[in-house]
Amino acid sequence: MISHFFIREYLSFDEAQLFFQKGLVVFTGPSGSGKSILLNALLGTMAQSQSEASMAEVALEMRIDLEEFGIESDERTLFKQLKKGNTRYFVNNQSITRKSMQEASSQFVRYLSHKDMSDFDKERLLEMVDAFVMRRDGSYGRALEHFAQLFANYTTQKRSLQKLLEEEKRLEELREFAAFEVAKIDAISPQIGEDETLETIKKSLSKKEKIEEKIAKAQVVFEAEHAVSQALEALEVESAFFDDAMNELRSRFESAQSMLEELEEVDVEAVLDRIQAIGELKRRYGSIEAALAHRDTKAKELEKYENFESEKKRLTHEVAQLLEALQEESDAIHVARLGVLPQLQEVLNSYLQALYLREAQLELAIDTMDKSGVDALAITLKNSTLEQLSSGEFNRLRLALMAVRSDLFVGQGGVLILDEIDANLSGEESMSVARVLTQLAQTYQIFAISHQPQLTSQAHQHFLVYKEGDNSYVKPLDEQARIDEIARMISGDVITQEARDFATKLRGA
Repeated sequence: MISHFFIREYLSFDEAQLFFQKGLVVFTGPSGSGKSILLNALLGTMAQSQSEASMAEVALEMRIDLEEFGIESDERTLFKQLKKGNTRYFVNNQSITRKSMQEASSQFVRYLSHKDMSDFDKERLLEMVDAFVMRRDGSYGRALEHFAQLFANYTTQKRSLQKLLEEEKRLEELREFAAFEVAKIDAISPQIGEDETLETIKKSLSKKEKIEEKIAKAQVVFEAEHAVSQALEALEVESAFFDDAMNELRSRFESAQSMLEELEEVDVEAVLDRIQAIGELKRRYGSIEAALAHRDTKAKELEKYENFESEKKRLTHEVAQLLEALQEESDAIHVARLGVLPQLQEVLNSYLQALYLREAQLELAIDTMDKSGVDALAITLKNSTLEQLSSGEFNRLRLALMAVRSDLFVGQGGVLILDEIDANLSGEESMSVARVLTQLAQTYQIFAISHQPQLTSQAHQHFLVYKEGDNSYVKPLDEQARIDEIARMISGDVITQEARDFATKLRGA
């Protein structure tokens, strides 16, 4: 519970210091006295709303989990807000961000505004249904846990499959490109050093006719070979050098002739086309070696893309199996919930009757599957949906749900802050709200602004907010002062004896 609240310099309040008790705490006072300002400051100290107070402090008499914020937990937790230029927050005198302060205080405090729909969240409503099932079936809690784990696994695997499917089109394009690259290089099938060989052939082809012409003209040298040998013999000159030279020349000419004969069989167009194809590869990849290396890389990518297909097949099969198991388990959970729906409806309607509301009809509708199953609890009041309820009806229905939850989840507790919970209610309706809040106050510490004497009379602690000039003040009321304030709420500024008598009666109710 919150035991202490201090505020300095916030709007119409110069300073206020309050000490709280357990149970239901109400704030009353004339319109414009500063009641909402005070509650907003209380919320702002814990970063649950915006506050511009120069200094505010809240003392909480309970241990909360502060480990994730790097703060040691204690039996007493001190929340502080300071504004000197920038607003700063502290927990147990250690600085903390606004977001972290909000997360820390959300562990124990709830502000129930007219716009707060959290008690009608799918998960919170199903928690009540499941609590009734657990009272009947001790193994049901484990079934819910198993389903949640199964759903988490299903979600993970489905996300992986969706990612694969999202990439599938791009991967198909990559696979086609890799296959094209490999096929293109394989179609040419270049050999290392082939480019040099082709260039040599090309040069030879370009000189073929000239070589043939020159060799033909040079053949006359062999016709004079015998005459030269005779001349050398006549001169008594050793002719070995001449014979060797002629033999070498003859060998060279024969080799050239063989080469020319081979060139006759060469398809010139094919050579030129091959040179062009090899040249294109070299221009693209730099060299034949680089082209072959690129081909090997793309071949490995193709192999990887083939594995993608098998991975997709595996995930598709696993997701289908998980979904089948989830559907089977969610059906069992649905049947179990349906079995306790009449009991829950009866308990809820007992509170609604006490709050002067129409009976509720509960329906377990099939919804999108999540970690809690496929169910969604729909609540209507005699065919009126939540959106069709007045603010007073909505507030009382929410109180009834909170009362049911309080019965089911004993010991959860915390702090509830209500703003004008009894506004626009009749006397009977206001007293019914007071009784339910008094019951809830056994579990929660409740702060409420009240405009009705019925709720005010049932509070465990009563504070009066008032103004003197432009300044607001707040003070706790003793028993006599409470009767006076309740009488003022009944009859206005001129308090009648009848109002005092009724106030006294309310206090004794």
